[in-house]
Amino acid sequence: MNVKSFAVICALCFSFLACTNKKQQESNLTPGNLLASEVAVGLEVGQRAPDMILSTPKGDSLSLSSLRGKVVLIDFWASWCMPCRIENPNLVKVYSRYDKKKFTRGNGFTIYSVSLDTNKDAWIKTIENDGLKWENHVSDFKGWYSQTVAMYKIEAIPANFLLDGDGIIIAKNLRASALGETMESLLR
Repeated sequence: MNVKSFAVICALCFSFLACTNKKQQESNLTPGNLLASEVAVGLEVGQRAPDMILSTPKGDSLSLSSLRGKVVLIDFWASWCMPCRIENPNLVKVYSRYDKKKFTRGNGFTIYSVSLDTNKDAWIKTIENDGLKWENHVSDFKGWYSQTVAMYKIEAIPANFLLDGDGIIIAKNLRASALGETMESLLR
């Protein structure tokens, strides 16, 4: 082996080690290892999801932060949205399978369904017709003009954010089997 070949091999080894060390450092900085005050609020994976308080079908206020401790899927949808309605059976299936499970980053699972409906009756009828059996349905009936839509930068629905028990975003826009696979990977 000549000096040039040896130098190239060394450079590749150092690059590999640098990448490996960076990944190790990043994995040590997971939200579970950070103090709550050290986690920024935002919309990216690893950030704490912004809190919101919206009305339930009964007119009560329900905050996202009240669900802390559980793994939570924030699901933005509407009764008039056909892709949302097509996704609803998958959400029902995932909820039924994981609602009482223990996860590495939370105990239990729930869905915080944020509706972009403007018609309360259509919203409630769709919750019933689609069998959306979780309790956390909310809306402000402002549709695309909702402050929550702006805060979460929602441009299309369905859209979702998966949060751990501390309210930290761990994944975004999971559909169909990807949601189930991610939930399975979080089990204890």
